[in-house]
Amino acid sequence: MAALEEQVSHLAEYLEKWEKDDNAKLVIFKGTGRAFSAGGDLKMFYDGRKSYDSCLDVVYRMYWLCYHNHTYKKTQVALAHGITMGGGASLMVPMKFSVVTEKTVFCMPEASIGFHTDCSFSYILSHLPGHMGEYLALTGARLDGKELVAAGLATHFVPSEKVLELEKRLIELNSGDEHAVKSVIEEFSLDVSPDEGSILYKQSIIDKCFSKESVKEIIQSFEAEANNEENDWIKVVLKGLKRSSPTGLEITFRSIREGKQQTLAECLKKEFRLTINILRATISGDVYEGIRAITIDKDNSPKWNPTTLDEVTIEKVNQVFHPFKEELELQIPNLEANRWDGKYENSAYSSLRVESN
Repeated sequence: MAALEEQVSHLAEYLEKWEKDDNAKLVIFKGTGRAFSAGGDLKMFYDGRKSYDSCLDVVYRMYWLCYHNHTYKKTQVALAHGITMGGGASLMVPMKFSVVTEKTVFCMPEASIGFHTDCSFSYILSHLPGHMGEYLALTGARLDGKELVAAGLATHFVPSEKVLELEKRLIELNSGDEHAVKSVIEEFSLDVSPDEGSILYKQSIIDKCFSKESVKEIIQSFEAEANNEENDWIKVVLKGLKRSSPTGLEITFRSIREGKQQTLAECLKKEFRLTINILRATISGDVYEGIRAITIDKDNSPKWNPTTLDEVTIEKVNQVFHPFKEELELQIPNLEANRWDGKYENSAYSSLRVESN
């Protein structure tokens, strides 16, 4: 856990420093190796499952950081080459400029393992056209670079072999002027469209099915559409949905629906509550079973509890959405003058931890 906590802490520290530094012109995010960022450390959550709130500090720090990523005052460019998932995607999508390549793979697969669509994505996905947000959140469907640009989740498509040269040019530019940065990126970017089989061309079916008022109704509607010979693609998606955690699906569905009417700050506070309650196994331990099956034992045979959507009652779901006491909520500054206030170190959680020690 220490490694991830340090990464998030250092990132927040540097972002604050650069935002306040007149000499810092432009912030560039990039990954190392074949991935931009695959998100949080699932094994860290699993290893802390028997210790109450063992991951609370890193969770708090990450959601607090998400707010500042979305509202950052200086120009940011994400060079999102390779896998871009979960919390890692929150370092791409909100940026003023997000560059993707033919090797970029985006998805939010959290619902399938008993978690929820996190790190500001109940806000981001819920504001996509129609009901594409529900589709991406519930199915964990993957989008490639071309699809990300078409969906508005990335701003530019640049061939992977040109990314290093683009980065060099941006550094040489030494400017945070949005027009100048955009001009440089456009020298390397291509106008692209999704491939013929893209899910983005299935918007009418997605809207028809994923506009329903419950996960159960969505699946039933999707099953009916699968009977059409032209909709063979649905069968694979349905198989994944039916393998997913019923608890994860129900929490994610409600979170995305609520997100349509919520501000960014409201979504982040909600997601913080959901994350803490899910890690506390308030209504189910599915997240740990999902992590076990996917990353620990790798048997891909999770045993969900409860096992069906009908067993995940409204009363149960309400428990994980219920607001905390005000001092235990995520502390997002509501005044520009206090923009960088609300850090974990000054939160009630930090005080409680000190007292408990």
